[in-house]
Amino acid sequence: MQTKIKIHKQLSFLTFALLLLSCNSNAVFDQYSPIENQQWHSEKSIEFKFNNRDTISKNNVFINVRNNKDYEFSSLFLIAKLEMPNGFKVIDTLEYEMADPSGNWLGSGFTDLKENKLFYKENVIFSEIGTYKFNIQHATRSINDIEGKNPLKGITDVGLRIEKIQK
Repeated sequence: MQTKIKIHKQLSFLTFALLLLSCNSNAVFDQYSPIENQQWHSEKSIEFKFNNRDTISKNNVFINVRNNKDYEFSSLFLIAKLEMPNGFKVIDTLEYEMADPSGNWLGSGFTDLKENKLFYKENVIFSEIGTYKFNIQHATRSINDIEGKNPLKGITDVGLRIEKIQK
């Protein structure tokens, strides 16, 4: 009898996990890169490679950033580079608010770790089959660090997420 209950609980858990995963079916790419020692050096870029097969669907592209209480700024400046399979490159300088005017962290999370899902590109059609390269580096500086010699503290992970827009 105990074995049947145990099997029933395991099957229930497995079913719940599969349902939870299936709710996220619009993600076509979702990957994170941890920041070593939670200190992101300005010369250290993070690269993601996305192998595209769909040349007609519209997508939204997000940069995901996890930060903790050691992050010192209310905003985050990023340089994002997108290289298409044909070699064409698009470079964007981006600014994101990380805290509200009262100094409270934006993003989700109940602990000191906050996750921010930041829009990078909207309604993008990846018109070529092949590998798209996304390169992200920070350009956030303190007043005394114009050349970017000090690492950015408190960023724990940087991610890239591509979601197919549901019609």
